[in-house]
Amino acid sequence: MDFPQPLERGVLVSRYKRFFVDVVMDDGRAITAHCPNPGAMLGLNTPGLPAWLSKSDDPKRKLAHTLELVQADGGLVGINTMHPNRIVAEALAANAIPEVGGYATHRREVRYGENSRVDFLLEHPGRAPCWLEVKNCHLRRTGALAEFPDCVAARSLKHLRELTAMVEAGQRSVMLFVIQRTDCDAFAACAELDPAYAKGLTEAAARGVEVLAYRCAIDTAAVTLADRVPWTGANLAG
Repeated sequence: MDFPQPLERGVLVSRYKRFFVDVVMDDGRAITAHCPNPGAMLGLNTPGLPAWLSKSDDPKRKLAHTLELVQADGGLVGINTMHPNRIVAEALAANAIPEVGGYATHRREVRYGENSRVDFLLEHPGRAPCWLEVKNCHLRRTGALAEFPDCVAARSLKHLRELTAMVEAGQRSVMLFVIQRTDCDAFAACAELDPAYAKGLTEAAARGVEVLAYRCAIDTAAVTLADRVPWTGANLAG
């Protein structure tokens, strides 16, 4: 996924009300930007972190700039939770996720389950449909371990129930975690921050939901899906 325009660099001053960040740009401008991330962003909203913003020319927007990347622990981290679906859509079109490759059609936002919309429904003649849910992951607390979620994620737990129901109906379900950072080589559910979700993911996997985790290649021009990393279960350590 290419950024449509060159990103502008600055330094993060503060994040507040979840969806706002103040940034001092390299040219000295003080900007309030949209923060497209409802999560806790642990370790990623520290004042002083280098930050990169995109700019929209849409006159209807109240805030022209959007926080896209921060530099943390020496590497770039993707902040925008809207991007993983675009990243996965491009990877599916390029047949770059072999575990879910070979489907003729990739439909998005298809209604299913408990009044939800699945991120992707993959279909092919002669094969069971594949219900693919995508989650953004950027939490890293220890070592090279990526974790999800970074706060209580009740809605994500509901998605696990819905994916499990599709498996029980004789179809295929996949939970794909997109790790928007480059310094992780394994993935775990974060039992410390959301024990219910960690338990739910373990139970869903035992009942046939497939769990995939892919890390990204990131620079200030693009974010793309790179390679698969192993899922290690639930992590209790802080």
